[in-house]
Amino acid sequence: MNIGTLRDRLTLEQPVRTPDGGGGAAVTWQPITDVWAHVRPINGDERLSHDQIAGRLTHKVWLRHRPGVVPAMRFRQGARIYEIVAVLDGPRRTHLICLCEERSL
Repeated sequence: MNIGTLRDRLTLEQPVRTPDGGGGAAVTWQPITDVWAHVRPINGDERLSHDQIAGRLTHKVWLRHRPGVVPAMRFRQGARIYEIVAVLDGPRRTHLICLCEERSL
């Protein structure tokens, strides 16, 4: 991975659950840090969900190695949300490859 290819500025976020008073929890997203990354689309398809056709986009996100990145987190780039599905360590732990699904707000 050439550092010059990391041209996308993403915000890494983690979920924060707060009790809602009714026995459940409300989820908000707390920014952790901004990272430089390379985002590349992999695949797109359509699925039937709740009697509606819904599109699905998958992406690979490369970034410099950072400990603590887990699938419960997500990346934000403006109005675009990339939910992390899997995190793969690169060779020699120099970078991470995150497999993500794009969600709309």
